[in-house]
Amino acid sequence: MIFKNLRFFIIGLAFLSLTSCSFYSLSGVTLPADVKTFQVDYFGYQAVLVEPGIERDFKIALEELILDQSRLSLVTKNGDYLYQGEITRFYIAPMTATANSTASQNRLTIEINLRFTNNKIEEESFEKKYSFFYDYSANTQLQGSALDTALEVIYEQITQDIFNDTLAKW
Repeated sequence: MIFKNLRFFIIGLAFLSLTSCSFYSLSGVTLPADVKTFQVDYFGYQAVLVEPGIERDFKIALEELILDQSRLSLVTKNGDYLYQGEITRFYIAPMTATANSTASQNRLTIEINLRFTNNKIEEESFEKKYSFFYDYSANTQLQGSALDTALEVIYEQITQDIFNDTLAKW
């Protein structure tokens, strides 16, 4: 009888400790109770090399990550958290050379300038550049599925970095 009561007490204590301070999720996001929405504005394109549509794809990737890993709801205006910015760099460069002095591997680098506005706590707002790359064979044309794969890898890293800085506070 004592063991049974002790077990319920420990379970209850564990439950209270996880739910008492604020909202916490397994993804590491702790949000104030009054923060319920986020807004991702269209990301402009300022890079010299143009790849149509990637700014739209980035916006969607960021929205999906935040929706999947937080309790925030997406809105089109007046969000508690506001994400804005532009793609400032879309750059392809040779990385490794062959004996014939030709590239054997290329690197696609994408850089995004983010302006994060916390409409609840203005001091937490910031502007920061995020960048990541994808290496691929120089024999591969960066289009179609090859481009899709490169963008997926790059966007996954950049959106996770943005998520960590704005929501997980890592």
